[in-house]
Amino acid sequence: MKGDLRKAVCLLLFIMSAWLINGCGSRSEDKEESLVREDSDQEIQIGVAFDSFLIERWERDRDIFVSRARDLGAVVNVQNANGDVDKQKEQIEYLIDRKMDVIVVIAVDSFSMKKEIQEAKDAGIKIIAYDRLINDVPLDLYISFDNEMVGRYMADAIIEKLPSGGRVMKINGPTKDNNVLLVNRGFDNELHGHGINVFDTYYATEWKGEEAFNYLSENPEKADRADAVMCGNDSLAGQAVRYYSEKQRAGSIPIVGQDADLDACQRIVEGTQTMTAYKSIEQLAKKAAEAAVSLAKGNSVAGVTQMENGSYEIPYLSIPPIMVTKDNIDSVIIDSGFHLREDVYLKER
Repeated sequence: MKGDLRKAVCLLLFIMSAWLINGCGSRSEDKEESLVREDSDQEIQIGVAFDSFLIERWERDRDIFVSRARDLGAVVNVQNANGDVDKQKEQIEYLIDRKMDVIVVIAVDSFSMKKEIQEAKDAGIKIIAYDRLINDVPLDLYISFDNEMVGRYMADAIIEKLPSGGRVMKINGPTKDNNVLLVNRGFDNELHGHGINVFDTYYATEWKGEEAFNYLSENPEKADRADAVMCGNDSLAGQAVRYYSEKQRAGSIPIVGQDADLDACQRIVEGTQTMTAYKSIEQLAKKAAEAAVSLAKGNSVAGVTQMENGSYEIPYLSIPPIMVTKDNIDSVIIDSGFHLREDVYLKER
């Protein structure tokens, strides 16, 4: 009897010991997982909502921004709306739900983000408008190039080619991009008093280059009257060059753009595109990443001025563009490493 009791007690003690060991092990694992989550939570979380990667430069912006942010210890979540404003709104909601510290927005539509931006602000998330201003919302920073200066450079290139005046056709990007307004403002102000008349204006809906070619092809009576063409970016300019090449006018009609895309630089050395505006994407993307990390840490951003975006006065960090023509393309584009000489000067290969 005593032997049976002794066996029962031993069995009970064995079961209790096993339970305690397993229980302590579970709590230890929970603690470890909690520490991992706490460490992860301490990392800076940055969300970046891109319009699309349709324009050549945006992939370069993304890569430089992500690399610099990671160097500074941040985790970056990149979203691509493919030009769909409703999709971008959903992606911003997603980034809010993921509790980002900062959301950087390259807006599909500069005028349609009020609700989503306000929700992010209410959640304590900092908002940076990258390269494209977002109107009528409380931004923590707007960082971009001086877009009015881009427009002035475009006008200067045309003025030099048309010293006696002439007729200019404009092929702009979409009206929902606030930069289009700013570039046009600079362009129009610079043209004033030079006897150059803007006689036709077209707005491409999605920055698609083929829209420029289609518009010119469908309106030859206007296209053939133009003495110069101002294009909203190099993609549109490339299609304008294509149209005028078919008319045997490429090289004789000034065509201007911006972004310093590789094919635009090739056209400049060939003489079919008059100028482009080089905007140091490396400088812009690095400064934006540094600003995002600074804001996430509760610090201010150095070098800002103030500007209005409709209803609010917001911090603005401006980076100057550089006018690029055949005369300075080597020093600006090639010497800086933006494009390689052998890629720009195809005819030398």
